[in-house]
Amino acid sequence: MAPPSQGRYTPPIREQTRHSAPWFAPMLFSLMGLGALIIMLNYIGLVPGDTQNAYLYSGLGLITVGFLLATQWK
Repeated sequence: MAPPSQGRYTPPIREQTRHSAPWFAPMLFSLMGLGALIIMLNYIGLVPGDTQNAYLYSGLGLITVGFLLATQWK
């Protein structure tokens, strides 16, 4: 047997959808693009000084930060 009706059905209230700030996506893609550009310029030899591992690591670091930020994008 069904329980007695208490009145009108009210659907549950929706939680607000969270969105990232408008500057978040351009920053994310800029970091990843800058990291890729630094790595390419290092291998071409167009960076100040000679080709160095520091440029490679900084480029990989920027790409990693971009990927970490991408996991927080809503």
